[in-house]
Amino acid sequence: MPPHAQHGASEWLAVVKAAERDGEFFRAYDAARQGLSEHPDDLPLRHRAVLALARSGATEQAQALYRELGLEGRQETDIPELEARLLKDVALSAPDGPPRVELLLAAADKYEAVYRRSGHYYPGINVANLLLLAGQPERSAAIARRIAAELTAELTATPTAAGEEQFWAAATLVEAHVIGGDMAGARRALPAAQAASEGDHARLSTAARSIHNACVAKNLPVDWLQAISPPAVIHYAGHIIAAPGAAGRFPATAEPSVAARISDLLAERNVGFGYGSLAAGADILFAEALLARRAQLHVLLPFRLDDFIKESVRPAGPQWIKRFEACLANAKSVRYATEDEYLGDDTLYVYCSRLGMGLSVLASQHLFAPIEQIAVWDGRPAVGNAGTAVDVDIWRETGRPQTIIPIAPEHGSQLAESPSRSASNSRRSARAMLFGDLRGFSRLTDRELPIYVTGVLGAIEHVRQAHRSKVLLANTWGDGLFMVFQRANDAAECALALQAALSRLDFAALGLSVALSLRIGGHLGPVYETLDPVLGQTNFFGAHVTRAAHIEPVTPPGCVYVTETFAAALALEHSQVFACDYVGMTKAAKGYGSLRMFLLRARRHASEQGSRYAIAV
Repeated sequence: MPPHAQHGASEWLAVVKAAERDGEFFRAYDAARQGLSEHPDDLPLRHRAVLALARSGATEQAQALYRELGLEGRQETDIPELEARLLKDVALSAPDGPPRVELLLAAADKYEAVYRRSGHYYPGINVANLLLLAGQPERSAAIARRIAAELTAELTATPTAAGEEQFWAAATLVEAHVIGGDMAGARRALPAAQAASEGDHARLSTAARSIHNACVAKNLPVDWLQAISPPAVIHYAGHIIAAPGAAGRFPATAEPSVAARISDLLAERNVGFGYGSLAAGADILFAEALLARRAQLHVLLPFRLDDFIKESVRPAGPQWIKRFEACLANAKSVRYATEDEYLGDDTLYVYCSRLGMGLSVLASQHLFAPIEQIAVWDGRPAVGNAGTAVDVDIWRETGRPQTIIPIAPEHGSQLAESPSRSASNSRRSARAMLFGDLRGFSRLTDRELPIYVTGVLGAIEHVRQAHRSKVLLANTWGDGLFMVFQRANDAAECALALQAALSRLDFAALGLSVALSLRIGGHLGPVYETLDPVLGQTNFFGAHVTRAAHIEPVTPPGCVYVTETFAAALALEHSQVFACDYVGMTKAAKGYGSLRMFLLRARRHASEQGSRYAIAV
């Protein structure tokens, strides 16, 4: 839709559903909020905004939005089910034990009330699923068998029906057979559900997750669910191709065989989403193959466009520039790790690769889809700070599935990653930064400032000391706080510790008339690390420091907001420890623009990760 144009609520709803169909729940939520800014009383848009946020995994945020939008107590179609769905999500993320069982049964009660009122199979199968997970298999199976009998008769009467209702009927029949103990029936019902899915990733994600949970609860295999699961997500990587007649790690003569192997693998894995860069050679071959099968191509560029073409596309020959432009024009999304110049900093390539890897992991978690890295690699180490070997090692250390397409370099080829660049000393390094601000500070009197220094800043210093081996820089000014870390997980751990420390302070007992609250913004990006001649110590500079500084002012008190790059870094290597819940496109301070923002929190339970049978399909 054109920006700043008014549209009807039904038009906005269509945009939201299109984004959901593509599996882009962040975009669906943002579209719903835009629609609500024009049509705040539209119930379907309110419902869809909460649903999109819930599908992204931001359960607590979705519950808060449910209340904010005035949906509590509403009995219109789908609203009571939405409330039950939110309770189910809370229960599924809880650790094993009696409290989790209570939450599961509470969600089952909500669904059962809807089921009794409507008689519809969908709330009914959720009752059966939740009772199974709560340890009531007999009651669960009885409900499931009743639903299976009803749906079998219904689907037999309308075998050629299509559309969303047909999909949910067929998928529910699969789930009912699983819960009822009829695995042969479940397998027979699977093709009809697959045929009725119409490529809707939101439908597939919801159905696959629910049936998967039932299979796990009954100790059944899950590999057979591939047919009803969302398409796989890949992170792709590989060597830049040599110009025709030139030597290189990826000889031009190997292009046909590599392209064919890429195409075959994407088909075998049923890949629907690809994340990676767009250098001449392997990257573009992956991009072309993804587009050829109508999969989503998400491009990550390490620095500004003209520099990237100069460094990573043009040296392979002018024909690759045209192919690059065609892929870029048809990409689902294009992100820049930094929009600044290259300046010979090879670590920008690594930063970009890590961003792509993290985004692919986030996508697979939200979609409940298989994930894998596929790389075109000659098996030899990288030269310098960056290269395919580095990307392969980073992914391999996460323990996720990986496939290598080998290349045998031609005789006499040079051990260089790119035909145009050699290893260089990096001037910028990717660092995680926190900016904090204490709300209420301006209302303190001069008499209270010494108390603030010893009591409040003292508490902050106590946290810094506990993390001192990981803190590269810590600075304060009045109510401000700036901290820098080498890794996102260290920054995340410290940020949450700071919030916990401030929440424990009794400000009145300290002698302060104002209860202060801390808000923290976090970002990960390439910055300069150099001696500050004024301070006489190491400091950090660059556009990404500025970006980090503009996040904190729009962060709610008591919260930690982080950017998409920060969230992606945590998803790649620390998804079992931290969760980043989407809060929407947020306008940064002082007209800096809008950024995708996430609420950082500690993960309550491993089940929150939403990871699926962790092998590539």
